[in-house]
Amino acid sequence: SVVATGPQPFLVSTTSGIQVKYEYPSRGKLPPVSLTWYDGGQKPELLGKLRDGQGGPFGNSSGQLFVGSDGMIISNYSQHRLLPEDRFADFQRPDPTIPDSIGHHKEWIHAIKEGGSTTCNFDYSGALSEAVLLGVASYRSGEAIEWDAKNLKVTNSERAQQFIHKEYRAGWTL
Repeated sequence: SVVATGPQPFLVSTTSGIQVKYEYPSRGKLPPVSLTWYDGGQKPELLGKLRDGQGGPFGNSSGQLFVGSDGMIISNYSQHRLLPEDRFADFQRPDPTIPDSIGHHKEWIHAIKEGGSTTCNFDYSGALSEAVLLGVASYRSGEAIEWDAKNLKVTNSERAQQFIHKEYRAGWTL
């Protein structure tokens, strides 16, 4: 499920910022996940407390804050900090499983010339884009939505569904 909040949507441009709450169901042995996305300068209240009390995040850059049952991870593209730091002082980081990127554009050119894939290929970026656009559909419709990922359909709101797929004019199809 997805619900987005923010100022009144503009018809022809983006807003100053929104907050989107995602609820993912459990998957096999994996537990359900709640995720909140802040955009356009919106930030969680907790972040201000971390800046003052525990040194995060890293300057004013954007990043991620993961809140778990035993602690938190605050990170950006190159730095990660486990919080509270005293609880995780002896934590040994696992070996990386994703290679360092040479840069989005260089990866893309390399994949074209040499074959292969990029770090953020469609398997990754497609799912991310789907989630972001569901936030937009919820925001623009003004409704919380339930998403059927298998059938790519909003199940509880025709108003939100209109932002998922539109009928094409005769002669224009995908």
